Amino acid sequence: MGTVGFVGLGDMGGRMVRRLLEAGHTVVGYNRTRAKAQWLIDKGMRYADTPRMAAAAGDAVLTMVTDDHALEAVAHGPDGIIAGLRPGTAWAEMSTVSPGAARALTPEVEKRNAAIITAPVSGSPITLDAGQLSFIVGGDPAALERLRPYLLAIGPTITHVGEMEHAVAMKIAINLNLAVQMLAFSEAVCLAEKTGIPREKAVEAIMKSVVASPMVKYRGPFIFDMKPFFSVPMAQKDLQLALDLGRARGVPLPSTAVVQQWLTAARGLGLGDYDFAVVFDVLAGMSGLAPSKKSNAR
Repeated sequence: MGTVGFVGLGDMGGRMVRRLLEAGHTVVGYNRTRAKAQWLIDKGMRYADTPRMAAAAGDAVLTMVTDDHALEAVAHGPDGIIAGLRPGTAWAEMSTVSPGAARALTPEVEKRNAAIITAPVSGSPITLDAGQLSFIVGGDPAALERLRPYLLAIGPTITHVGEMEHAVAMKIAINLNLAVQMLAFSEAVCLAEKTGIPREKAVEAIMKSVVASPMVKYRGPFIFDMKPFFSVPMAQKDLQLALDLGRARGVPLPSTAVVQQWLTAARGLGLGDYDFAVVFDVLAGMSGLAPSKKSNAR
């Protein structure tokens, strides 16, 4: 069992640390707001006052932050992760960031005689808690092997897809599907309901049909009770990464562009703090239908 330096203890990062602790690993964790990490400290996590301290304490470093800006903030500077890396340390950067942000870390990490891979995840708090999270990995295979025991303590599936930026691009490509599928699901339910089919029966029929993807199965029920898993702004961040990458590579992404506008409408209606499944409420409202129950939203 090794020691893991973990930076970013939000909804996903905190759950990852819990699984690492349950697997017997020592975790030294940092979060911008210490109070949000208290439940992990109570479970045995050691707290680091800076990202540098977390990195210096670990045989491996794992990071799970929100975006490019957050990654830059924890990675660089005298109190950043890079400053704390010891020779031989391996770092798995698991955030959903731009390919350029991930690639830019490599030269500085290698100057410290350390290694870095990208390992963004596919899944949600539900799949993470169930032990079903999957990793998409890019970078040095040897570094992956050093990090594999820690990743497998979090989730059972690891797919190596190539270079550092390839894993991030693959994660972006996967994530654009989430909101696109949710919009299509919402259209189907609203259309069925407007013809007189009860909403519950419409959802039941979809869940038993060939279009019942895993995403639809766990997020579709949100239209009855909205869960606060992945907010509209976070979803829009990922969609914009996809649109930017598509423009740079000459790939049109028409459905991605459309659902981005629907989520902008959700924010305009004051629904930005809800899970992106709240796109259903935007469509339902325009169709003259009742919205979802939103008692569990942030």
